[in-house]
Amino acid sequence: MTTRLILATRNAGKITELRTILADAQLGYDLVGTDAYPDIPDVKETGVTFAENALLKAHAMARATGLPAVADDSGLAVDVLHGAPGIFSARWSGTHGDDRANLDLLLAQLADIGPGHRAAHFACAAALALPDGTERVVSGTMPGTLRYAPAGTNGFGYDPILQPDGYDITCAELTPAEKNAISHRGKAFRGLVPVLRELLG
Repeated sequence: MTTRLILATRNAGKITELRTILADAQLGYDLVGTDAYPDIPDVKETGVTFAENALLKAHAMARATGLPAVADDSGLAVDVLHGAPGIFSARWSGTHGDDRANLDLLLAQLADIGPGHRAAHFACAAALALPDGTERVVSGTMPGTLRYAPAGTNGFGYDPILQPDGYDITCAELTPAEKNAISHRGKAFRGLVPVLRELLG
C-alpha cells in the first residue's frame, strides 16, 4: 500500500524540488502538496528558528489530514547582518513571497559591503510530523558568497545572488539537478530519508 506523504507548502518551486529529491530516494510514497487540500488554512510561522517553523507546518498538516507530513523552513543568512534575513527571508521587503523585492532590498542594504565580507549561506530545516505527534528535524546548509547583481533564471528566492562555495556561478545558474546535489534543502531532505524509512517503512 502506497503511503501518502503531504508536502506542507504551496510554493511551487519548493514542491518541484522536494518531489525530485524524495523521488530520487525511490521511497515509493505518493507525494502531494498542500494545494491538494485547499480548505486547510495556511499556518502562521510564529517560530523563531527554521526548525520551529518547519515543525509548526508539518504538525498542522498531519493533524488536519491524518497523514504523515513533511515541511521545511529555509532562508538566507548573511554573516555581516548577523544571520539576517534568516527566518524573515521570504518577507524581508515586507511582502511575503515577493522574491524580486526581497532580493533588491538585500542588495541595496549590502551595496557598500566589500567582496571579502559578503559571506552567506542558505539554511534549511526539514521536519517530519506524524498524526500521533512523532516528530523529527534534519538541517542542511549551503555556504557561499553574495554577488552584487542577480545572475541566472533557475530556482527562486535569493538563488540569483548566492554563489555557492567552489563555484563561479550562482545557484540560479545551476541546473535543478546540480542545485539539488549541493543545496541546503537537498541535504536536509536527503538526511530525512532514513527517518522516513524508519518511521513509515
